[in-house]
Amino acid sequence: MTLPVLPPTATLAWSDHLVVLPVVLPMAVAGAMFLLDERRRRLKEGLSLATMLALLGIALVLVGRTTVAPDIYRVGNWPAPYGIVLVADRLSAMMLALAALLGLCALVFSFARWGRAGPRFHGLFLLLLMGVDGAFLTGDLFNLFVFFEVMLAASYGLVLHGSGETRIRAGLGYIVVNLVASLFFLIGVSLIYGTMGTLNLADLARRLAAPEAGELALFEVGCAVLGIAFLIKCSAWPLGFWLPTTYAAASAPAAAILAILSKVGVYVVVRLSLLLFGAGLSAGFGQGAILAAGLATIAFGTVGILASRDLTRAAGYAVMISSGTVLAVLGTGSAAALAGALYYLVGSTLAAGALFLLAEILQRGRDPVEAAQPVFADEYRDPFDDADATEIGRAIPAGVAILGIGLLLCTLVLAGVPPLPGFVGKLAIFIGLTAGTITAAGWGLIAVLTLSSLGTLMPMVRLGILNLWVPHDDPPPVLRLSELTALAGLLAACLGLALWGGPALAYADATAQWLTAPQAYVAAVLDGGAR
Repeated sequence: MTLPVLPPTATLAWSDHLVVLPVVLPMAVAGAMFLLDERRRRLKEGLSLATMLALLGIALVLVGRTTVAPDIYRVGNWPAPYGIVLVADRLSAMMLALAALLGLCALVFSFARWGRAGPRFHGLFLLLLMGVDGAFLTGDLFNLFVFFEVMLAASYGLVLHGSGETRIRAGLGYIVVNLVASLFFLIGVSLIYGTMGTLNLADLARRLAAPEAGELALFEVGCAVLGIAFLIKCSAWPLGFWLPTTYAAASAPAAAILAILSKVGVYVVVRLSLLLFGAGLSAGFGQGAILAAGLATIAFGTVGILASRDLTRAAGYAVMISSGTVLAVLGTGSAAALAGALYYLVGSTLAAGALFLLAEILQRGRDPVEAAQPVFADEYRDPFDDADATEIGRAIPAGVAILGIGLLLCTLVLAGVPPLPGFVGKLAIFIGLTAGTITAAGWGLIAVLTLSSLGTLMPMVRLGILNLWVPHDDPPPVLRLSELTALAGLLAACLGLALWGGPALAYADATAQWLTAPQAYVAAVLDGGAR
């Protein structure tokens, strides 16, 4: 076997290493966290906050850089497909920014109480972000599996964070489901490598241009098995039954950051579908199944919200609807509608994360924290002592008014009511579906999304009345400064997405056009050099 000839090592500017920092930075800081004593809480909070701010800044810089060309980072300067390649293009940069913003606000929210509800919270939190960022950036299926497992291992700890029988029961079910998904992942990857001899995404796309008949059939079987794993991870019906129960049982900041995990699955489905099956002999492979899964997920999520009796479960079903919407649009094959779906994905994920945080505050006095023995031996302090709480204004009416405004904004975004991002995204989807000749699938998706908006609005209004207007004997919620800051950050991002909807939609449209032209991605990874 002849080894590839490596090009001369070029001198890279500091900015050329930005692509690898979203993986290396949280991994290094998380490692340091595990060496620190749990009682050094302020130091851990400061390190975590500085890391998240740095990740958000890096993601925003990458968003700007990738509008010109994708950033390709070859680890060890080995050329693809022989070495590890990280790829930051429009889609991955957008998802990095979304994960960083959601993670930053969830982390700030945890400073009030949940960060000290158990040990190793900050280390697990940063490891989860490392896995998420790596999954968005990796250019091959092997390292995608590695980052998925890192992400999931950290999420197991975060789901159990805070102790209690309810969290343990939900967490054990969550672990079992994801272990099954990982098994499907391994089987699918093995079949793909056995038939194609590579796991690099760009190399797979190039080799699919002229595959042998036997190879193509077995490759499609491997992709179908891989698709099952990804549909489980993005909570598609009927494989996503675990999500509402698990997210409702998790602590508020953990549930908020877990909202991005299902979007990792959606990201991979979008990436692989358009890169590997956008053209050639396998063009459109699995498109009908993705459409059916997306429509069923929207319907299931809508029925789930209608049946919800608390805000946390409603937020979980809203996450499912968001994922189902992108899957259904992808299944229609409309690039114009996909741009609206990507815009909608960002707004709905931010709103669902904010709803998890709001629900914890509103239900704090009515759903007492479950008394249970600690899971870890070093759980040393009662995290729910509100003696040092800083109340923002007066609990009545100022504190409740702030929470009411936040709940109203979340409701309007998730239900798709104008003029907020949920409406703008769905309107862009409708316009994209009706451009040119509209298919029966397009009409069906428009009908399902319209009914879903109505089915989301009604129960959310009911839950808002129940939590804010119906008199209760419980004391009014105490709103801490860190909690207010986190909520304000997520809601401000939703409002900003609406106010600057034109540039945001233009970015989403350019991203959809880039995804539907996979030759540019293949050429950048296999033929182009690092920036």
